[in-house]
Amino acid sequence: MDITQYKDVYVYIEQRGSRVQSVALELLGKARELADTLGEKVVAVFPGYHISDQATNLFSWGADKVLCIDAPELENYLTEPYAQAVFKVITTYKPSVFLIGATTIGRDLGPRLSARLETGLTADCTKLDISEDKQLLMTRPAFGGNLMATIMCTQRRPQMSTVRPGVMKKMIKDQTRKGEVEFVDIQFDNKKIERVCLVETHKIDKGLKDISEARILVSGGRGIGNKENFEKLQSLAAVLNNAEVSSSRAMVDAGVMTHDRQVGQTGKTVRPDVYFALGISGAIQHLAGMEESEFIIAVNKDKYAPIFQVADLGIVGDANKIVPLLTERLENELKK
Repeated sequence: MDITQYKDVYVYIEQRGSRVQSVALELLGKARELADTLGEKVVAVFPGYHISDQATNLFSWGADKVLCIDAPELENYLTEPYAQAVFKVITTYKPSVFLIGATTIGRDLGPRLSARLETGLTADCTKLDISEDKQLLMTRPAFGGNLMATIMCTQRRPQMSTVRPGVMKKMIKDQTRKGEVEFVDIQFDNKKIERVCLVETHKIDKGLKDISEARILVSGGRGIGNKENFEKLQSLAAVLNNAEVSSSRAMVDAGVMTHDRQVGQTGKTVRPDVYFALGISGAIQHLAGMEESEFIIAVNKDKYAPIFQVADLGIVGDANKIVPLLTERLENELKK
């Protein structure tokens, strides 16, 4: 493989129901940094159906060019048609770097592409950099999160990575940016596509906001104890504007909270304005998912708990006693 033929940083633009997902915009921001370092362009790969009217919006978030694949075969996400479409783009345009969000869709699509392209894929990256010899440095947790491994793909292209939602920062939206939209026509292999079809879709509205998009998170851990005590966290979140309740893995394993509310290495990575760590000791696996929060408030009975090493404000005490007092105090302040 002649890797000198490959250039530019490409980003897979994930959409669901024609709505561009936040992780795609985050990756465009990071791609912009990487491309500026390399002196190359950022290209957005945007597959879907009836999405062409949204293509130009991607320039505001860092893209220089958009490859739009608007086809009825891509109305709903299915592995085979999406893999065929993106594979065709990569083999035709030869990107040096290809970034995908580590969502349920990205974790399905990424490995399929890397196998067909016979290149490597570094999953769940938390950091991306460019080395002095212009290689992509892909850093991810290893050995249960006890150390960070930096991986390079020096012999094959593209250099592929999946990145968790909430890890990278979006660039400041610049509506003055312009670019080129190119519509890509894909000749699908219908015989392969017809092997799997979508029969029916069921959507459940839980009335909850995605914790990776929340501005304030009230998160409980083993120290909160049980479901009844978590109601105290719900009361605190209700007092705070735009707050959501989340938890550590311990509470998910105990059946108190659902997995979509879990923060940490095996849950979601979050970056809220304020993060309440209540009864959470601060194991490295949990810290990996929230340590980039703007302001961290920790409450724990153990004054030596690791969570206090990353907290901006720490309170040593029983969270189950302190949370109701804090809720009451905030309610009184808001009434003034």
